[in-house]
Amino acid sequence: MKIICIGLNYRKHAIEMGRLFPTEPVVFLKPDSSILKNNKPFFLPDFSSELHYEVEVVVKICRLGKGIARKFAPRYYDEVTVGIDLTARDLQNRFAKAGLPWELSKSFDGSAPIGKFLPVSLFEDIGNIGFRLDINDKTVQHSNTSDMIFGINEIVSFVSRFFTLKTGDLIFSGTPSGVGPLKPNDHLVAYIENKPLLDFMIR
Repeated sequence: MKIICIGLNYRKHAIEMGRLFPTEPVVFLKPDSSILKNNKPFFLPDFSSELHYEVEVVVKICRLGKGIARKFAPRYYDEVTVGIDLTARDLQNRFAKAGLPWELSKSFDGSAPIGKFLPVSLFEDIGNIGFRLDINDKTVQHSNTSDMIFGINEIVSFVSRFFTLKTGDLIFSGTPSGVGPLKPNDHLVAYIENKPLLDFMIR
């Protein structure tokens, strides 16, 4: 399985990062070793002194697909959850300034904690889902999928032009504004609507 991630997909987040709005989805990948399941703790790595959280809505691909038309995209995912795109911001900034790839800042072990999946059918419209991240009982990110620059169906269609989507693949659909640093003993709880789906500690 593969983890397909979309960057700069919320307008306010692009603004807070000082970036122009993309004209097409910004895509990068994480390896399967990035997945952190079952609310296991994440241990801060020794290669970064500025680890940031980025909460995201995540969909799971449920069938094989290539070159998927946007109107047929809903047939290719059936579960949704929240995940955290953990980012070594100091590494990312250094690589970006040098014009180098920044996968090392995004794709390290455990950098993709994911929550419990829910059927997409529970929601009337995946393009209008509220979600948030609380850290130590304080809300730090709160948004709605309606604020995406590129919606889920558009993302599925776009990435399937380049990658064959396979059952079990995950798509991290981008983070809203409010990203920030993590420290030891931070307690993260991520929600879709009012359903807590991910709950873990930073160690």
